[in-house]
Amino acid sequence: MWFTGLPCSGKSTLAKLISRKLELLKVKVQVLDGDVIRAKLTSDLGYSEFDRNENIRRIGYVAELLSANGINTIVATISPYSDARANLRKEIPNFIETYLECDIAICAKRDVKGLYKKAFAGEITNFTGVSDRYEPPNNPELILQTGIESEDQSVGKVLDFLSDHGYC
Repeated sequence: MWFTGLPCSGKSTLAKLISRKLELLKVKVQVLDGDVIRAKLTSDLGYSEFDRNENIRRIGYVAELLSANGINTIVATISPYSDARANLRKEIPNFIETYLECDIAICAKRDVKGLYKKAFAGEITNFTGVSDRYEPPNNPELILQTGIESEDQSVGKVLDFLSDHGYC
């Protein structure tokens, strides 16, 4: 599953919750969190469009390797550009694009790091949704409305989707 959405839309939180539920069902699962990957694997990249696409390409490669070895993977990263996600869809079997739809005002309220405040003030450039674009998916397999759904509702929708489509 590839979670995409604005910063603070709930990607990491839901990925962790879903991972725990799947582990209870004895499903092998690995979460690739965008912030962790940035710190450990792609710290050489910045936030230009080229660098963002390279970041997504690298994460996609790791997800593909894990998947090819029987490890279900949940990727939680902004991945703002539709072309980069379309390329992933071509490369990764069973790619499930999951859009975490959330109003930017709600995302900004959730932001404990204060990044939205800095971005709105012009102190941060290339901030997705403020000074850089976010391209919502045109046809994701699943939409989670994280601005209005509870965490339990969103987790339930994912687990139902996986079950209904024979993934677990």
